[in-house]
Amino acid sequence: VQLVESGGGLVQAGGSLRLSCLASRSILSDFSGSAMVWYRQAPGKQRELIADISTGGSTNYADSVKGRFTISRVNAKRTVYLNMNNLKPEDTAVYYCNRDGGDWSWGQGTQVTVSS
Repeated sequence: VQLVESGGGLVQAGGSLRLSCLASRSILSDFSGSAMVWYRQAPGKQRELIADISTGGSTNYADSVKGRFTISRVNAKRTVYLNMNNLKPEDTAVYYCNRDGGDWSWGQGTQVTVSS
C-alpha cells in the first residue's frame, strides 16, 4: 500500500485546509476494514495522533484539534480526509495518515504552515 497525502499549504491563522490521503494499491476490503488515523509531526517534536475514524465512521480527536478538525472517509475512493478549520500557528506540521497500528508504509506527508 502506498499512502499519498495532499492538500497542505501555507495559510493564515483562522484559515482552512482540506487534506486528503489516498491509500493507493490497497485492496478495497483492506482499506474499508481498517480504522484510519491522521498524525502530525511538528519540527523537533514527536509524531502525534490527532484524529482517527473507525470502519463504521466513529471518530475521535486529540484535544488540541477537537471542534476544529473533522476526519472522514470514502471507502470507494480509498481516501481519508481531514478538514481543518480555524487553523492556528501551532497546527504547523507535516501531516501523515496511516491505518490504525501504522503498519502500512508511511507516505511523504503534506506540509501545513499556518502564519500568524
